[in-house]
Amino acid sequence: MKRMPIITAILAILLPFTPMKAQDPEGALVYALPKTVINLEVEAVRENFHAGPYAKYAKKYLGIDVRQTDGQTSRLNAVKLSAVTEADQTSRYTVTPGKSMPAFLALTAQGLISTGNGLSGDNMAWQFADDEKGDFSGKGVSSNFTSETTTLYRNVNGASQSIRQEMIVEKTSEDKAKEAAEMIFKLRKMRVQIVTGDTDATYNGEAMPAVLAELTRLEKEYLSLFAGYSDYSTQKTTFAVIPEKGTEAARYIAFRVSDSEGLVDAENISGKPYVLEIVPEPVANPDASATSKSNAARYRIPAICSIKLRDGVSVILQTRIPVYQMGRDSSFPLK
Repeated sequence: MKRMPIITAILAILLPFTPMKAQDPEGALVYALPKTVINLEVEAVRENFHAGPYAKYAKKYLGIDVRQTDGQTSRLNAVKLSAVTEADQTSRYTVTPGKSMPAFLALTAQGLISTGNGLSGDNMAWQFADDEKGDFSGKGVSSNFTSETTTLYRNVNGASQSIRQEMIVEKTSEDKAKEAAEMIFKLRKMRVQIVTGDTDATYNGEAMPAVLAELTRLEKEYLSLFAGYSDYSTQKTTFAVIPEKGTEAARYIAFRVSDSEGLVDAENISGKPYVLEIVPEPVANPDASATSKSNAARYRIPAICSIKLRDGVSVILQTRIPVYQMGRDSSFPLK
């Protein structure tokens, strides 16, 4: 019981500093001026390249230069710009409407969206699947093994005798690359022979196009063992740019494109920046006139702005839209 006065004293000190939620005044309409948000719907394509297992032999056996290592690259594919209006919570005012609501006020919904889905990682759709290893299984028809003949020598009763023994050994990567290269040249030769008629076989009607297509497919399959192949994935993300108040030209990094991660936020410096340039057009000053400030309603006139999206050098997108917060604020009396 002796501790009660101490606890009471502590509460008396802490309670005055408890933050209170601000309340809007009763009997008045509270409204906000409009604000423009620029949405950029961006689509990017990421290439996931798998180097061929015989890439280092491409120059030697085929005379071509190919990429030697796996890698990822991303490029911008499409951009769509749209402007929406929302309440500017930094510009809120009150007005006494009298018996009816002023006609210039429109009721809108300004809230957040909440889903009932769980946040378990098992239920999430990942942006990109885990990086996969290149799959070259099933390409080519050559065997993985070869035979080697070894001569063994032994001494029998003072005389040297030789014994020939055949063993099965695994082919080296270069042996396999050489066979694949030979098959590529063989397929090319067969295709030329069919086209020029330098062959004993006769192809009529649809037979010739079908045979040529199959030879081309086989050549590409063997060639991928040297040149590798790529698979592609598409990413779509929406980025929002909120221009700041003011009448001067402004530049914002809207988003970035990273080779390894695709579309990323402006804060991720690993990607290439795409800059949104906003230039408001001049707005003439209104005629000077005395306006009563008593019970006046404030409103906002948007500035028409030229919008350009740049990748650092080239203009990717260009248009004109009204931007409220870069325009003029004014007022008029309700009476």
